[in-house]
Amino acid sequence: MSKSTWSHSMESLPASRPHTRTRWTSALALPCALAAALLLAVGCGSRTLNSAPVEDRGTGLSRPASGGDAAKPLPGAENAGKPGYYMVKPGDTMIRIGLENGQNWRDIARWNSLENPNLIEVGQVLRVIPPATDGAQVVTRPVLPGSAGTPAAQAASAARAASAPVNGNGSAPPPAATGSDEDVGWIWPAQGTLVGGFDEAKNKGLDISGKSGDPVVASADGRVVYSGAGLRGYGNLIILKHNNTFLTAYAHNKTLLVKEDQTVKKGQKIAEMGNSDADKVKLHFEIRRQGKPVDPAKYLPAR
Repeated sequence: MSKSTWSHSMESLPASRPHTRTRWTSALALPCALAAALLLAVGCGSRTLNSAPVEDRGTGLSRPASGGDAAKPLPGAENAGKPGYYMVKPGDTMIRIGLENGQNWRDIARWNSLENPNLIEVGQVLRVIPPATDGAQVVTRPVLPGSAGTPAAQAASAARAASAPVNGNGSAPPPAATGSDEDVGWIWPAQGTLVGGFDEAKNKGLDISGKSGDPVVASADGRVVYSGAGLRGYGNLIILKHNNTFLTAYAHNKTLLVKEDQTVKKGQKIAEMGNSDADKVKLHFEIRRQGKPVDPAKYLPAR
């Protein structure tokens, strides 16, 4: 190699080295920067998770890690299980609660000071008997030997009623109806053919067929405690309260002809037969004794 050629090669070498070092430095700096950013993010994330609320999956409640207020109990929780009270279940409405307990839903709302009866919660406990008849207020006294007609025997009977177990739905077992309450004098609410009998598990009343617009009449004297379509499965519904023992329900109507709190007479036309919330035109008729469905055929006169 000539001296001039060697000198030319040496002169060109320094110019290429700085460029190589610059590319190597840039390639090394980028992974380092990413690693540092990742470590910083992990550190910050750890601090955020440590201060987040902690969920107790065993109870379904959430509480802050640093402590917090206990869950607020539902209204009426202190009365759960007492005679004369009812615990709200999923799917309940005030109309259904009134029907199931043989009461006017408006009365139940008033007894419980409900500002908005549409806002009730599952687990909430409601009074379903008038305050004056609260069995829990009965005072138990020592029972002395005596006949059933003596004051001592009467006190014993009252004490047994106060300590009686509650029904499965949380309400008090119904007291025995008086003779006057039982003597209602029922009539058939429609003239069609009976197409469905009473079955406590599947059909809580009787189904009577007919034509759209056929008259539906009150089965006995009473007062309208509900008129509307707010109870699923019943369509246009009327509920009459006849006394402290009996309610009747008239479902699937085409037209409702009476309003709530209206007094009606036995045989008075209260609705027109239809197929609202039903697969065909029919009247579904129920008799409820202390809120419990009973077989209307045992109360209605023979045809």
